[in-house]
Amino acid sequence: MLSRRNFIQTSAIALSASPLLPLPAAANAVNKKEFLQTGMAGYSFVNYNIDETIAIMNRVGITNLSVKDFHLPLNSSRETIDKVLAKFKQGGIQVYTVGVIYMKTEAEVDRAFDYAKRTGVNLIVGVPGYDLLQYTEKKVKEYNIRMAIHNHGPEDKLYPAPKDVYDRISKMDRRMGLCLDIGHAFRAGAKPEKSVTDYAARIFDLHIKDVTAPKADGKAIELGRGAIDFVGLIQALRKIQYKGVCSIEFEKDMKDALPGIAESAGYLRGVMS
Repeated sequence: MLSRRNFIQTSAIALSASPLLPLPAAANAVNKKEFLQTGMAGYSFVNYNIDETIAIMNRVGITNLSVKDFHLPLNSSRETIDKVLAKFKQGGIQVYTVGVIYMKTEAEVDRAFDYAKRTGVNLIVGVPGYDLLQYTEKKVKEYNIRMAIHNHGPEDKLYPAPKDVYDRISKMDRRMGLCLDIGHAFRAGAKPEKSVTDYAARIFDLHIKDVTAPKADGKAIELGRGAIDFVGLIQALRKIQYKGVCSIEFEKDMKDALPGIAESAGYLRGVMS
């Protein structure tokens, strides 16, 4: 019988050894067994500065980051963008997308696409209002930058579940898609593995978290300690040949996040392998 302990054993060994290795060697030691790309959602580091964020990501051997505006403000100058990106790159971190960015006006949509272009990414994780979807699609075509709309669970009046995104963008340009947050989807009554297969062509990004129960008051918890079926999720991602990033978004103990992120990364790698 598959167990959480079996999943985590081999990757935990790699993680515990990684601080003793040069950083490139440590990253290679844990990455070469991964069949899907792992990353971190920037909100995980809301209580950490850039240097601390890099240090945590290096400790757990994760190199892909969805950067948030508290590390790289939306109104950043060219000089600031270059400085922040250089610091991440020097630390071995690739900024692969920006967001989550909330958009309530056309001006905010314009700002988001200009920001993504200047940052050098081809994907925005965002939340445009219903009335802005056609305008957002126009900007997707103009910039050739994809939009991954994020679902935020039962409390979200716009996009509680993945279906609430998909139903509104399914007939739009194919660069309009989803950032599937599996924890919020689960709390909204959607099975993440089914969402993956149902909306496969439109899933551009994943926020990976676990929660204690499939209901609105389900709480964030380390991966594997909650109620989400991660074996089914990984099988579904392999079935659709998902090419995006699986970004862990850790929302428990956010002022002391390293232990939980390390455990979650180890568990996710265990499931993958």
